[in-house]
Amino acid sequence: MSESRQSINVRRPVAKRKSLKNLGGWLRSAMLQDLSHMDRITQLQDEIQQLLMIMSNSIAYLTSRSNFLQVSPEVPITKQRNAEKFDEPDVLEANKKELVADLMVKVKQVEYLIQSLPEPEPEEEQAKRLAALEEDMQAVNGDYIRAVDRAKDLHTQVKEALLWILEDTDADILAESSA
Repeated sequence: MSESRQSINVRRPVAKRKSLKNLGGWLRSAMLQDLSHMDRITQLQDEIQQLLMIMSNSIAYLTSRSNFLQVSPEVPITKQRNAEKFDEPDVLEANKKELVADLMVKVKQVEYLIQSLPEPEPEEEQAKRLAALEEDMQAVNGDYIRAVDRAKDLHTQVKEALLWILEDTDADILAESSA
């Protein structure tokens, strides 16, 4: 395996790769295990990012490790790469098949994650749910304000009681010392 080949996200030779036909069961067991909606969205984002990385690495590999071919008789080939800078046609073809298989696996994973996302909630239901949450929040906020007011009243009562006790104790001490 060449050095540029190692930078590509290719893990196994083509012969040892799982077949795409058996991919469905493997995906279901490996990808979704009681995930919340946000976990699924995060996982989807990660899978899309990996898909883009595979695509980018595939393009980099194909452009750096293939030889120049003439595609039109009107456009001649003006450059040739050194033999060590490109892969042999059979190696290149096997690597292209492996890159396509990697892309297909990742696309199937992304597709499965997209299908596993919940259906969007209709706007009317969202508005009702948000209105109910707003009412709940206002009720709880009212409870909080009443609790804070009660705490302030209790604080004032305790403060007054302590001041009364201290004044009464000071008066007793002054009366004893003058006697």
